[in-house]
This record gives sequence, structure tokens and C-alpha cells, in this order.
Amino acid sequence: MENGGGDKTLKKIGEAFQDIANAVNSETVDIEVAPFSHACSLVSPLFRCLGIAFKFAEMDYVAKVADLEKASSSFSTLGALLDRDIEGNCVRQSGSHSRNLLRVKRGLDMVKVLFEQMMASNEESLKNSASTAYAKVLAPHHGWAIRKAVAAGMYALPTKRQLLKKLNEDEASAKIQMQNYVNASTPVILFINNLFLSKELGIDW
Repeated sequence: MENGGGDKTLKKIGEAFQDIANAVNSETVDIEVAPFSHACSLVSPLFRCLGIAFKFAEMDYVAKVADLEKASSSFSTLGALLDRDIEGNCVRQSGSHSRNLLRVKRGLDMVKVLFEQMMASNEESLKNSASTAYAKVLAPHHGWAIRKAVAAGMYALPTKRQLLKKLNEDEASAKIQMQNYVNASTPVILFINNLFLSKELGIDW
């Protein structure tokens, strides 16, 4: 299997988030909605590859990324998007751009923790890595029924080898690309957290 394909999912994800991280690290005042939503859309196939355990997360994530992509025609930056919801007193309303952004950010964070766990583990099974990522990032915000469904679905996760095959990666190339995403997404996730906190919106809702 070739390892240098420019169209591979993990490579595209890492490169897209690196571009955003470069902007954040250059002390930009904000993140542009269009490139951010595009980078987030590249993560969607990864959720799909994880199968039924993350079916709800995939559907939720895809819908909210689509909302942000649509919003990019009206708002240039994430800060402007939040400000409009603040003005409209609808930040926490179901379907608001702010609420959707917070949930997309959690999806990115879950993938980051999943990759960290996978790189630290020699296990062929993804159950422990995926369970840890879900428990740390998404479970606190899900009701009992969803948590139970995810737990049941963990037994149907692909193996590490099966996942990498779906992503057209071998273990060596995947580790490089996963680390690239972890490195690039960390400042982006932190920036979004700080954006919400700076506007006194909180991030645990």
C-alpha cells in the first residue's frame, strides 16, 4: 500500500488544522469560519469509520459542521458568529451557531484524545482508547440512553488494523499523521475554549 497519497484522510485533516493552528499561533485575533468549517468537515469520515458506537456522534457532528459551513457565508470569524448570537440572546438555544460550534469543538477534542490513546497503546482493540476518549469528552454531555448505546457499540468497533485500512494508512504513517493532528488541533481547541470564556459564555453546557 502506498503511503504518500495526498488524498488520504488523516493527512488532509492534519494539514487543514495546521493551517488554522499557524494562524492562531501567529496571534491572530480570530479564526475564520470558512477554513475552520472545511477542516472540520474532513474529520467526518473518521467518525464514520468508527462504526455504530459513534453513529450518534457522527450524525450530530456532521449536521453541526454543515451549519457552520452555511454560516461562513454570513460571518467571517468565529468571534463574529458568537457576537451575533449574544446580541440575539440565543447562544444556548437549540440550533444556534454558538451551540453548534461548541459541539463541533467537542468532536475535535474527542478525536484528539482518541489519537493520543491510540498512539500510547499497543493494543489491536480500539475499545479502551475509544472508551477513554468518549468518557473524557462527550459522555459528560450525553444522557443515559446515549451513553448506554455508545457502550454497547464499543464491542462493534473496528480493530486498529481495520481502521487504518479504511483510512489507507499503515501504522507508521498513521502515527505521524495522528501526531500532526494532535499538535495542530490543541491550540485551535484552546482558542475556541478561550473565545467562549472571554465572552463569559462558559463551555460546560
